[in-house]
Amino acid sequence: MAGNIMNRDSFLDHVAHKLQRTRKTATTKPVWKHNPQWNVLKDANQHELAAVLKKQCEVIHTQFLEVQANEVTDTMANILKSEQLKTVITYDDSRFLEYGFNANMRKKWEEDGISSYIWDHTKTAENIVAAEQADVGITISDMTLAESGTVLLFSNRNKGRSVSLLPKTFIAIVPQSTIVPRMTQAATAISKLVSEGQEIASCIDFITGPSNSADIELNLIVGVHGPIKATYILVKDK
Repeated sequence: MAGNIMNRDSFLDHVAHKLQRTRKTATTKPVWKHNPQWNVLKDANQHELAAVLKKQCEVIHTQFLEVQANEVTDTMANILKSEQLKTVITYDDSRFLEYGFNANMRKKWEEDGISSYIWDHTKTAENIVAAEQADVGITISDMTLAESGTVLLFSNRNKGRSVSLLPKTFIAIVPQSTIVPRMTQAATAISKLVSEGQEIASCIDFITGPSNSADIELNLIVGVHGPIKATYILVKDK
């Protein structure tokens, strides 16, 4: 539901008066002589960006696997088995079907003693409980930053952010086509969507590996406010 802005002009006029200056009603974007933010990895292709992402995952304590699209389900089964993950939560996202996440796969999980839950926007409280109790949350990256090893998730009512935040383990399926060099390209792409009038998520999550926190002495603690382990499954382009 859209909100209403009340008394904006009178408030801004008052601030400008107190600052003893004329209130500006428009701004002009500056034109910078140098734009270093565009130079990092600007000529890298998707394979080179994938290599950068892989290397960065070593820095952010994230497991990195490379597979073909038809290998995703077997790879996922191996992870669940090796890590003894018994409860799974995923999104209501049609892209999962492209990687074999269907009724047959979930039936196979059940046979292996693994229960799964799909986020349902009509069940708010039940969703949160399922995410809290899940061993692993599985998502698909909407955009991936090679330089920092960051996955972007465009949250919406069918893609609750708790899926990536509350479980002990986080797995992101990363289509190779989603990789961009760095934050510069991601911000530009999001801005373009807005300027074109496209509907985008009210919350865009930037996730860089497992939860990390460090005190003033730089003592790193993993898992303070989120998953303690993360895995990226890079799905190679055909």
